[in-house]
Amino acid sequence: MSLPHETTPVALRVPAGTPAPATTPTRTERGTHREQREHVAALHAHLTRYGLVTWTSGNVSERVPGEDLFVIKGSGVMYEELTWEGITVCDLDGTVVDGVKKPSSDTDAHAYVYRHRPDVNGQVHTHSPYATAWAARGEEIPCVLTAMADEFGGPIPVGPFALIGDDSIGRGIVETLAGSRSPAVLMRSHGVFTVGPSAKAAVKAAVMTEDVARTVHFARQLGEPLAIDPADIDSLYARYQNVYGQ
Repeated sequence: MSLPHETTPVALRVPAGTPAPATTPTRTERGTHREQREHVAALHAHLTRYGLVTWTSGNVSERVPGEDLFVIKGSGVMYEELTWEGITVCDLDGTVVDGVKKPSSDTDAHAYVYRHRPDVNGQVHTHSPYATAWAARGEEIPCVLTAMADEFGGPIPVGPFALIGDDSIGRGIVETLAGSRSPAVLMRSHGVFTVGPSAKAAVKAAVMTEDVARTVHFARQLGEPLAIDPADIDSLYARYQNVYGQ
């Protein structure tokens, strides 16, 4: 028996084709380009492994294939805490498109390089000690090692002094590397910036920059390093870039 005022539920008839109510997206579903962000987050481990960064300094970025976007480390994120969510998606003007972290203070510099160097798909910034010591002197690293000829095709140049926070550093990188085969530049009084066809290639260039900076520094303690003939540099560079490896 129904109680007074009790009503019997009536089934609502929903017209065919009516879309289901939208559900609130999960944190994972909101994260665009997650696979690439995971990849770039993992690459940062090389910076700590090879002693190229201190505390939260430095960053890796990579262009998103087929889109006017790139991903870059969030500002001030600890390396041991870095996950895909610590990597922010930006457009080529440096504006945040997706992410829960404020992007690196070098974002405008990276954006400028991506806009003006379509061949660059990855960038790295470090304050690795030996290479940064050369930058503090405003001195290029001379090509006196076959490893330098292989990777850099000549000396590692020095770029101008530029303040952090806008695209001034990016302008210095593009201008300094114009006409150079080097994937690395030492920005005066600042540190190392490297570029490459991928973020992994830029990381390799950053590792190699510190390695040769250290070796040439040691050599100079013993005397003046011997220059390599330009023709031999060309030969070494061509072999390494076109023949070496798998």
